[in-house]
Amino acid sequence: MAKYLSLAISAAALAQAVSLEDVCTSAYAKAAIPSTGLAQGVVTNPSSVTAAPVYNESTAGSNYYPAGTYNYCNITMTYSHAGKDDEVLLQFWMPSPEDFQNRWLSTGGFGFAINVATNVPAGLPYGAVAGRTDGGFGSFDNEFSSVYPLVNGTANYDALYMFGYQAHHEMSSIGKSFTKNFFNMTDKLYSYYQGCSEGGREGWSQLQRFPEEWSGAVIGAPAIRYGQQQVNHLVPQVVQQTLGYYPPNCEMSELVTQIIDGCDALDGRKDGVISRSDLCKLNFDLKSTIGKPYSCAASTSMGVSTPAQNGTITAEGVRVAQTILDGLKDSEGRQAYFWYQIGSEFTDAETSYDATTKTYGPEISELGGEWVTHGLQLLDLDNLSNLDNVTYDVLRDWMLEGLQRYEDVLQTTWPDLSRFQAAGGKVIHYHGESDNSIPASSSVRYFESVRNTMFPNSTYTYDESIKAINEFYRLYLVPGASHCNTNSLQPNGPYPQDSLGDLMRWVEKGVDPVTLNGTVLTGDYTGEHQKICSWPLRPLWKNNGTTLECVEDKASIQTFLYELDAYNITIY
Repeated sequence: MAKYLSLAISAAALAQAVSLEDVCTSAYAKAAIPSTGLAQGVVTNPSSVTAAPVYNESTAGSNYYPAGTYNYCNITMTYSHAGKDDEVLLQFWMPSPEDFQNRWLSTGGFGFAINVATNVPAGLPYGAVAGRTDGGFGSFDNEFSSVYPLVNGTANYDALYMFGYQAHHEMSSIGKSFTKNFFNMTDKLYSYYQGCSEGGREGWSQLQRFPEEWSGAVIGAPAIRYGQQQVNHLVPQVVQQTLGYYPPNCEMSELVTQIIDGCDALDGRKDGVISRSDLCKLNFDLKSTIGKPYSCAASTSMGVSTPAQNGTITAEGVRVAQTILDGLKDSEGRQAYFWYQIGSEFTDAETSYDATTKTYGPEISELGGEWVTHGLQLLDLDNLSNLDNVTYDVLRDWMLEGLQRYEDVLQTTWPDLSRFQAAGGKVIHYHGESDNSIPASSSVRYFESVRNTMFPNSTYTYDESIKAINEFYRLYLVPGASHCNTNSLQPNGPYPQDSLGDLMRWVEKGVDPVTLNGTVLTGDYTGEHQKICSWPLRPLWKNNGTTLECVEDKASIQTFLYELDAYNITIY
């Protein structure tokens, strides 16, 4: 009897709460902890709940949300899984009751991290509760790579599946139920997701597996196709090793500068931004940069000194760059994967300086190397020690091995979104056209895989299929943008800072984002608003660079499409 009386008192308290001061207490939050309607196997722990009110908190804003000042309740709690001695940590930022707009927002991670602390404030400008999870990895600061493998030779499958999709599903399950109780809701709760890079992959993991549970998602530059994506970071070093030339970093930087300058005006506007990397690929000759001078001052980074670099772009450097840009091909010339768009930085091609020999050598990508050691070799090593005997064929085989081993959990390229569409969900998918970590063609390939699967050529014309898919799923390539960020080399490009707002207007008001709202956040054009075209339309400035139009250019579109004929299976 005492148990039921306690529940009744808790319910009454929930119903009467009207202010942040009323709701932001541990007792109130504990009463809101859900015990039913959760993901299978989840066991909540009310005694773990903490609640702390925060007043007049100023957020500087980011690429994903505007700046503002807010009051909110910072909630933390843990849960476990039935039959397991484990613990998963959650954090929710709850808007003040007067600011709450019946919205839940899941936020994602980056790299091998399942969460990013700076993403959590994203919900506040939109009156949404926002949450993050530690995946059960021990703390919000622990990454997946710190718990996988379990020990040398032994995979940590619990951590793997939590990282792959389970933790985010459980967080949203708990978070949405908690939100409804916390605000004593009787109206509809809109459920959103926002994330970029690994966070973007996590977003697709939710929409593909739990489509009925989401109103919509903003997905940026997702790290999907995991088997190929992570190994791809190693391609430049193997190209350099194979061709026998390690260019000074200054040479590659100048090459990018020359590309940007040479391709800037192809979009109809001279603003330091390559809005049409497709036209750049079709029209710019890398060999035209040979002989151009470069100069960089001496520098020291993380205790490693690099001398001043002076010289001219070499034919060897151009050959390395062109081979990288062509994407990974095996020894038979078959395409195994694609590369970043021309004009992107050659970050993965950075070399290291040896002061003893006064020469440049390989700088093995930690993302690529750590994936091979942890994910494929199951060794607790942070990187490969060398690339001896690693060829283009070895890279291809590593990509295939990663796909086969982790296809059900990390590849995240399921192309049939019929259930998501039927549930009324919407997705805004964007990708920086000058992304230097995940190829823009990766997002194009997934979009086209969904289109071909759901609206095949046997039934639809191309234009009909684009119209059909755009009713619930739109892709935008962001001119000049880098990886989930603005680009210091192309600062005048727009960024979709209010993409979450665009999504909410689409879901809740029916406002179709024919173009995505972009704002120039840096550079000489700071504050300028530009429209970002929906794929497959491409931007073209007219009237002396004063009017932007989204145009059809089938020849240019083909530059983003690749036949991955190095595999005997379909790569979505």
